[in-house]
Amino acid sequence: MATSKIIVLDFGAQYAHLIARRIRQLHVFSEILEPTASLKQLQDANGIILSGGPASVYGRNAPKFNPKIFSLKKPILGLCYGHQLMAQQLKGKVEKGKVREYGLAELQIKNQDKIFQGLSQRETVWMSHGDKVSHLPEGFVIIGSTTDCENAAVADFSRNYFGLQFHPEVTHTPNGLIILKNFVFNVCKCKADWTIGGFLKKKAKEIKKQVGSRKVFLLASGGVDSTVALALLNKALPRKSIYAMHVDTGFMRKNETKEVEAALRKLDFSELHVVHAEKKFFEKLRGVIDPERKREIIGKAFVEIQNRELKKLNLKQEEWLLGQGTIYPDTIETAGTKHAAKIKTHHNRVENIKQLIEEGKVVEPIAELYKDEVRELGKELGLPSKLIGRHPFPGPGLAIRCLCSNGIEEEQQALEQKAREISKKFGFKATVLPVKSVGVQGDSRSYAGTVLLQGNIDWKKAGQCSTVLANSLREINRAVIAVSPEKIDSIKLLRATLTKERIALLREADGIATSIVEKHGLANVIWQFPVVMLPLQVNAQGEAIVLRPIESREAMTASFFEMPSAVLGEIAGKIMQLGGIGAVFFDVTHKPPATIEWE
Repeated sequence: MATSKIIVLDFGAQYAHLIARRIRQLHVFSEILEPTASLKQLQDANGIILSGGPASVYGRNAPKFNPKIFSLKKPILGLCYGHQLMAQQLKGKVEKGKVREYGLAELQIKNQDKIFQGLSQRETVWMSHGDKVSHLPEGFVIIGSTTDCENAAVADFSRNYFGLQFHPEVTHTPNGLIILKNFVFNVCKCKADWTIGGFLKKKAKEIKKQVGSRKVFLLASGGVDSTVALALLNKALPRKSIYAMHVDTGFMRKNETKEVEAALRKLDFSELHVVHAEKKFFEKLRGVIDPERKREIIGKAFVEIQNRELKKLNLKQEEWLLGQGTIYPDTIETAGTKHAAKIKTHHNRVENIKQLIEEGKVVEPIAELYKDEVRELGKELGLPSKLIGRHPFPGPGLAIRCLCSNGIEEEQQALEQKAREISKKFGFKATVLPVKSVGVQGDSRSYAGTVLLQGNIDWKKAGQCSTVLANSLREINRAVIAVSPEKIDSIKLLRATLTKERIALLREADGIATSIVEKHGLANVIWQFPVVMLPLQVNAQGEAIVLRPIESREAMTASFFEMPSAVLGEIAGKIMQLGGIGAVFFDVTHKPPATIEWE
């Protein structure tokens, strides 16, 4: 058993488990507990981290919390909400900030002792907050500030209490891991003794115990998560105990089902069955516009197909468990933890699935891991690099990359004027598009508008403009820049639903982007590359395609990928040759404030 342990108190949103994952990267065991955890549960921790979360410490719905943790005399690190909570509990003051900060900021470090050891005097950090600590508790001093947040980093060195308004756990704070490392080893005096190999051995035993004499029915999409989950199940259980099924929903990428079937059969795992259910999925989604409704319908359809196949095989449901390749971001974005804000419904977290989970009928062997950990586990299990390195592809597939609309536009004149004023400062012409997408702002779900920028493509200016737009305008969570055509005279919102014709067109556009990126050797640099269709008629021609390549490690945060101009031009040029496409845009929004997928 590990001799060192960091406990993370989960105040919700996307951060508690990301913090725990970062600690595991340091090969130190981490455990996540509710904020109301007893002193007995916390007693053997080397240190405690208070996570970020969507609530306000002075709000009516602020999570309940055990204030006695400050009597333990253990090192404490408060991050974002945790920073504000610690300040409030120790008789400081927290209030609503005049400026919201979402995205990159520059931290000026004033004291490099302990947690900032080894850093420069100026560091790039990732902010996502609306409240701020306005008055420090007794014994605390400022150790770092940003332009808009004086108390961005504070410390009480005598008690080893530290508070950071920013998020060191996300990859967009470049040296954030150094900060956590300093806290874990320099302050908490931990030892490095946790490995993915140790996780594999422990999880294999847990799977055997959970499954027992029953069998597992696994939906294998062919993506990284389901493939690694299948490999882990095959490691822990006899082959005859696993029934793997791939469902072609009709919303797959080009040649997806054929390639998945060939790849999985080569692995010599448990028997693979392929079900073609395109007709069923299109029928159920006919006329559906709302993105959440799409995800719910698709999730339920997977369960119906599973039950249908079990009946065909004359298999008794009580003898089977449903296996899923769920990873932790799927859970927390669906409000799967007590204090998490719902960002979107994942197909493996619809009500039918939740009920099966409560009944103990679901096995999810990698549910506590993040994408890079899943890939590391895949290597440990001996999977080929081509499968492990595949770009993530959502279970609902192209259905949530093909936006739909009732064709009714909202009045946005006042919003557009504000967007134009902001964008002009960066050299862009701005238009507020009559479409909405899902985002994550202040750790909560947003469903807001998109600004189209027109002008010379300058990635730095476009990214800065996108950040300022989302920070300044609550009605905006995303920005795109026009790639083609050079001049856009008219944009009209269309009445559009999920049809085979629209999906086929999107599939071709996606195939073009994928093949060109692979040709230029960028597939391993880009972490994920959604290609999205918008129900907009541009210049009285066809619909708009949005390119959304991103860089990330764990999907909790992401930056848009700065595509080389020659590659971007090649992709846009070939997509524009498709009949029915009137424009190609490029998403220049980070996560947050925008999610990776648009729906």
